[in-house]
Amino acid sequence: FLPVACRQAKDWHDHGMDPVPVSVNISPLHFLSEGFVPMVKKCLSDARLDPKWLELEITEGIIMNNSEATISKLNELADMGVQLAIDDFGTGYSSLTYLRALPVNKLKIDQAFISDMVKEGDARAVVEAIIRLGHSFNLKIIAEGIESEEELSLLANMRCDYAQGYFISRPMIAENIYD
Repeated sequence: FLPVACRQAKDWHDHGMDPVPVSVNISPLHFLSEGFVPMVKKCLSDARLDPKWLELEITEGIIMNNSEATISKLNELADMGVQLAIDDFGTGYSSLTYLRALPVNKLKIDQAFISDMVKEGDARAVVEAIIRLGHSFNLKIIAEGIESEEELSLLANMRCDYAQGYFISRPMIAENIYD
């Protein structure tokens, strides 16, 4: 998927769309493979895509496994200019020490918290705490799984930076983005 995502992002840029990073979820298996960073470099080079327009989403589980090698790999990607996001933040066992040390740009709040926050004060408190924590580390926050105006409004009041979900847009094929 990474080569396709890089080529598609470059195509959108070449067709005059405002450049925005294209996000790609990375499986632990791929991330932990020996050739992952060279493969990212090759995908960017082949597509002639500036690394700042690629965002790799990794899970908390990746961070907690094999930490020295992981941090080294994340630093190498960040040094290239690739954006990094922690996906499904809050569902694992994140250490704030790791969060402080990692070269990540964004945290993505898992949709399970978002879907519960309208009805459950505890879930709302968790979402608000993640947003404040992320902002204190100068990270941007993305809420996943927005399915209602009420959820979007609550997140706006909490100063969440970005939102994604069916309420905003259903998934679509790349060619329909131009419409």
